[in-house]
Amino acid sequence: MSSVSSLAVTFTAPMPGLEGADGFTLRSVDGAPGLFALEASAGTAVRLFLADASVYVPGYSPPIPEQASDAGQTTTLLVVNPGTGKPTVNLAAPLVLNPETGTCTQLLLEGDAYSLRAELGGA
Repeated sequence: MSSVSSLAVTFTAPMPGLEGADGFTLRSVDGAPGLFALEASAGTAVRLFLADASVYVPGYSPPIPEQASDAGQTTTLLVVNPGTGKPTVNLAAPLVLNPETGTCTQLLLEGDAYSLRAELGGA
């Protein structure tokens, strides 16, 4: 997945809080393998940073619904929260992406097993 430089992304359902955004582009961040910027297309000023879980959290293996897996959504991306101090990622709401078609689904994992703010590089 790290080789994708730019990809049009279509969500199977709107991301919570971004219901008004229609159409996104995923771009790699130069000099940071596995880090991407997800930008909304025209009309909405939205940019999220996403980390490829296989690069930044290699032991992370959330349950992927069969429907997403069958649709080729096998790349797991995590929303990065830059904030102050160490950046964190949201393990409770990963995105699963089909890197060939750009189809993407945000999963909302239930329970306490996954942190909303897991430190990158933390245990």
